[in-house]
Amino acid sequence: MVTIIVAAAIGYILGSIPTGVWLGKAIKGIDLREHGSKSMGATNVFRVLGWKLAIVALIIDVAKGFFAAFIASGVNLGDSMLTSYQLALIAGLAAIIGHLYPLFAYFKGGKGIATGAGMLLYLAPLELGFAVLVFVLTVLISRYVSLGSLMGATFFAVSIILERYYLHYPHGDEMVVFAILIFILVLITHRSNIKRLLEGNENRLGARK
Repeated sequence: MVTIIVAAAIGYILGSIPTGVWLGKAIKGIDLREHGSKSMGATNVFRVLGWKLAIVALIIDVAKGFFAAFIASGVNLGDSMLTSYQLALIAGLAAIIGHLYPLFAYFKGGKGIATGAGMLLYLAPLELGFAVLVFVLTVLISRYVSLGSLMGATFFAVSIILERYYLHYPHGDEMVVFAILIFILVLITHRSNIKRLLEGNENRLGARK
């Protein structure tokens, strides 16, 4: 049990690093969560602080998920039957929760997409790569980052399910559950975006208000 707690703590603490918030305060003296879309993610960093800092925020947010999974996979205190793969999943989920509810930013964070992608970069890089391609193509065509996130998460979940149960890839059932949870989480965190998409007034990438 201690091993599981340690793995989850590692993930949550790393995920709680509020990259966008700290960049906003350091560069412009503002709280990013009070400007633009009021998110601390890289997309809002782009809108408020520019593309250079958006790249910095994206890299760090991805790294949070990656290193959470990487570090936790090596945690073994001798009191758990879980595999390194399962511990990495636990830490990755905790990192996403940390990004959503960051300890270092009054529990008000972003949507966890980049942090989740970082964890999947460690555990399922091929599937993530194709999901990112779907995301990029969707954003290039529509200029809706939210729609790209929804399409990418959908593709990832469907691909994992198909690989596990129809193509017999060696994914554990826990990865299937996690992929479905990621999809549900994206739906929940993007519910306001989905509403705006349906109403036709969602913010397009690069558009000025």
